[in-house]
Amino acid sequence: MKTPKFTLSAMGLTAILACAVPAMAADHASILMYHRFGENSVPSTNIRLEQFDAHIAELTSGRYTVLPLPEIVAKLKAGQALPDRAVAITADDAYISAFTEGWPRLKKAGLPFTLFVATEPVTSKLRGYLTWDQIRQLKKEGVTIGAHSHRHPSLPGLSPEKAREDLETSMKLFEQELGEKPDLFAYPFGEWDAMSLKLVKDMGYSVAFGQHSGVAHAKHDMFWLPRFPMNESFGSVERVRQALNALPLPVSEVEPADVLVKLGQSPNPPTLRFTVAPGIERLNQMVCYTGQGKSIQPRAIAERRYELKPPEAFTPPRDRISCTLPSAEQGRFRWFGIQFTVTK
Repeated sequence: MKTPKFTLSAMGLTAILACAVPAMAADHASILMYHRFGENSVPSTNIRLEQFDAHIAELTSGRYTVLPLPEIVAKLKAGQALPDRAVAITADDAYISAFTEGWPRLKKAGLPFTLFVATEPVTSKLRGYLTWDQIRQLKKEGVTIGAHSHRHPSLPGLSPEKAREDLETSMKLFEQELGEKPDLFAYPFGEWDAMSLKLVKDMGYSVAFGQHSGVAHAKHDMFWLPRFPMNESFGSVERVRQALNALPLPVSEVEPADVLVKLGQSPNPPTLRFTVAPGIERLNQMVCYTGQGKSIQPRAIAERRYELKPPEAFTPPRDRISCTLPSAEQGRFRWFGIQFTVTK
């Protein structure tokens, strides 16, 4: 994954953000996604503790409003206003360090938190994961618990029957262990397709999240909402500031409707098309990249409608496309992202 190349220097961004930020009504929020905290042997899914401490310092600087994820979701779905620079904090998988390192720091700072739990490692008492007793303790302390499947499979790689079986097992365990069904779902690996999206809806979840960068907003599809992934390589304070100060790049009529790319059957690379919402300016400054950092030149094919064809074929298991452009508000960038699942 490659962070878009912004021309604003880190020093310039810091100076801008040091100014008082008005509490403006907004229809969007940035959602941060973590996995492990201080587990330095797995850097691709870990945030070092000194990095996370710096994130918390930024989040508590007075520039942002950190809210529980269910509150943000409810306001987005109801079309109700959120504070400008609203933020939610999430972590996936239920690694033990979320309990021993992540949550204690967030609780001390007074920051709400959502944990998405894959139930099979917890139920199997797999080393390195929370126990159900610890999850119950987190829930008692105010942590929102969401679902993250049972065996943590790539749902698009399963048959509809196997995918349903996995999600039903997860749901039953939540009811058995926590006494209620979860309302929020996060796709394992952020991978979804038309089948798994419909299945998640049919299971009764109100919203689902991916692992692609972008800003959640009221007009976005509620069943593949974006989150900004944070890890050692993409966990600097400058990266966090970019995410927390990002604005949505609202698009519609996204094609292809299904983001599943089957090797030998689907066009590869897929051609992405979308229409940018009215009122968004500076479209000639839009820049787009694949998850591998390859630049894609947006091509206008109609008024406010663009076509993007990556320069190289996507390879399993996934790839992403991210587009950004500078907003009229200095130092803030509009951001749209989408993830493609690639299977054999």
